[in-house]
Amino acid sequence: MTTAPKTKFGFVDPKTRFTLDLSGMRLPPAAVARLVQPTADGQPAPIQRAHAEMQQLEAGAIKNPDENRKVTHFSDRLTYVDSELFRDVQAFAEQVRGNALAPAGRPPVEAVIVNGIGGSALGPQLLQWAVNGPYWNELSVQARRGYAKMYFLDNTDASGVADVEAAVDLARALVLTISKSGGTQETLNNMLALGRSYQAKGLNFADHAVAITMPGSKLDKEAREKNWLKIFPMADSIGGRTSETNIVGHVPAALAGIDFAHFVNGARHMDELTRAADIAQNPAYQLAVAWHVAGKGRGDRNMVIVPYSDRLVLLGKYLQQLVMESLGKELDLDGKVVHQGLNVFGNKGGTDAHAYIQQLNDGRDDFFVTFIEILKDTRQIAFAEGLSMGDYLHAFKDGLANALRRKHRQVIEVVTEDLDAFTLGMLIALYERVVAVYAELIHINAFHQPGVQAYKLASKEINDINLKLQHWIATQKGGWSGSAKQAAKAIGAPGSEREVTGMLAKFAVNARRYGGVAITRQFCGGAWRFNLG
Repeated sequence: MTTAPKTKFGFVDPKTRFTLDLSGMRLPPAAVARLVQPTADGQPAPIQRAHAEMQQLEAGAIKNPDENRKVTHFSDRLTYVDSELFRDVQAFAEQVRGNALAPAGRPPVEAVIVNGIGGSALGPQLLQWAVNGPYWNELSVQARRGYAKMYFLDNTDASGVADVEAAVDLARALVLTISKSGGTQETLNNMLALGRSYQAKGLNFADHAVAITMPGSKLDKEAREKNWLKIFPMADSIGGRTSETNIVGHVPAALAGIDFAHFVNGARHMDELTRAADIAQNPAYQLAVAWHVAGKGRGDRNMVIVPYSDRLVLLGKYLQQLVMESLGKELDLDGKVVHQGLNVFGNKGGTDAHAYIQQLNDGRDDFFVTFIEILKDTRQIAFAEGLSMGDYLHAFKDGLANALRRKHRQVIEVVTEDLDAFTLGMLIALYERVVAVYAELIHINAFHQPGVQAYKLASKEINDINLKLQHWIATQKGGWSGSAKQAAKAIGAPGSEREVTGMLAKFAVNARRYGGVAITRQFCGGAWRFNLG
């Protein structure tokens, strides 16, 4: 019996001392060899084929064939910091900070409302929390160095708009709307709602409105027609979930005083490390192989992200989108049904030990966990017994890692010396590369999201039924009482009883009237009954 050659895994970057430890994964050498060694018939190893594809990606090949698009987030950041667009963003942020854009007598900008969803919100939120901290908005203007407070609208929830408006003086705010296509409904709804609020206060929304969008998009046309304060262009070749090191991440960061060049340079440094052809020198390739082996190339294990840092609490959410939207695909590149994916969840270390960690230690063995540790403590808080607060956090991390190892659970450990914009740029670039390489190993398109489009189309069908229902209610001036099933039949949608039940419930609870007709409901006889009148 021939023993598979063992590939040395684990990585330390001499410059930043970034460390990747995969020893806790206990990867079977034979399974690793199938990915990193040439095939029996002399074909290149799968990881080397993936490496060749990554080289083509950065050379400008079409890597999103379903949409016939290049994928340029890696290559664009090579030149972005030296670009005219970068300088334009920086100048704009300083003009806002110095109140140079406002008409005479108008107070300086105090807050920025970032209106976007998915990658247009998760990345900017992550960078803001990681660098400026979760309590930035509570700091004095002096402590913020004159930069704005940051608020985020990332849904189409009326309470989100109400909460922001309760906290922000719209007269002293900018609204930064981020939408690549300009047609994202959630973002459009927030924009329209805020526009109405500005109008109700006698303020010109355009004087406070900034856009990041593709040239020629619906949002671009709207902003130009209404003479918005500023419009920044977004490239067609950069997807939302991989846009944080480009214009989408830059504008919010600059308005909050974050050194975005430092952030991008961190990403570029990791890009250099992860361009290496030798897997022993490439942390992204090692992680991609580890993910593949752990989940048998099918995502059979959940990925748990546990950063031991309060400021990285949003990293799990960010990676959840990056990984799951990229890898969760029904079809492979040949059109074969594969139902690929990789579940991701996580919050923050320390806290999580009092939550789902119980199951990881004693429950189902269906995961691998990634611990991310920051060695440098923001403050040295020592206790009488000689241990510091940071020592305790480190002990909790190591203790949990050891407990999981003893149960033969799979563990990855990532260690950085500090948490700043450069380090976060490294982490984001690392996982962007891992996702792209893993997608090559499983032969899928990581850069489109047909499932997202499917839900949008299904939602439009619901809205069409909603409008029919409203029109029908307005005709029932003589009164009506019945079930949702009867109402669905009356509007010509007999198979939509469940949907109509939800709509009528919303109408009733929110005291809606259509054509002067009110809607009420009561639960009787084990079912909901609706009354119009």
